[in-house]
Amino acid sequence: SMDLTSTVGYDSIIQHLNDGRKNCKEFEDFLKERAIIEEKYGKELINLSKKKPCGQTELNTLKRSLDVFKQQIDNVGQGRIQLAQTLREEAKKMEDFREKQKLHRKKIELIMEAIHKNRNLQYKKTMEVKQMCCCFLPYGITLLTHTCMLFLKLAQTKSALEDSDRSYQQSVTTLEKIREEWEKEHIKACEFFEAQECERINYFRNALWLHVNQLSQDCVQNDEKYEEIRRSLEMCSIEKDIDFFINLRKTGSLVPAPVVYENYYNTQRNPAPVRSPVAVPISR
Repeated sequence: SMDLTSTVGYDSIIQHLNDGRKNCKEFEDFLKERAIIEEKYGKELINLSKKKPCGQTELNTLKRSLDVFKQQIDNVGQGRIQLAQTLREEAKKMEDFREKQKLHRKKIELIMEAIHKNRNLQYKKTMEVKQMCCCFLPYGITLLTHTCMLFLKLAQTKSALEDSDRSYQQSVTTLEKIREEWEKEHIKACEFFEAQECERINYFRNALWLHVNQLSQDCVQNDEKYEEIRRSLEMCSIEKDIDFFINLRKTGSLVPAPVVYENYYNTQRNPAPVRSPVAVPISR
């Protein structure tokens, strides 16, 4: 804008910086919300692994695999809680960054506000003096052209005209000095704001990148936990578990002998004794 007192461009920059700070705050809040979700999920996984039965009467190698399974699910839950803490730490870093930029910006904004105020006051004063000059000049010229007026009156009018013009010149000179100072400070402020915005975008981008890396790392760590379960399952042996159960619950190596008929009704009719069967060993 060609208007010396206009702050449209400056206000646009400040609005853009405020929007950027708001965007950082939104990401910060996003991290905090996800931290709540991760922590809740982690705690529920831990409770599930501790309190919910899952093959609790299994034996031997499968039992060991199930123990590893439940322990690793617990570890996954602990990992979610740790991730939640990491997200809160990253949110705090973003908050600190926002506040640091806000503090540094405030110093520049206060300087610019003072310069704008001083410039506008001097501009207003200059325009008022100019207006007086413009109004007084025709009146003074009219007086000078009337030959019937006293010489003293003409001298006073001429002096007043010269004083008014001198005051106007001084006011314009003062305004120019203030304008030059404003221009210099405005350029410095714009350079500072540009550097700060570059820093903010870079920080925001890196924070997003780090966040995604942390999520990927969490997936890698979880897969390592699940790999422990797979390795345990590879050691699970069907034969060993069945043998373990047999050895644990076996009642002997012989089958019970058959029940033999004994004739108590007529011992004379079948004098030959019935041979008792021999127990047969169990073989697998």
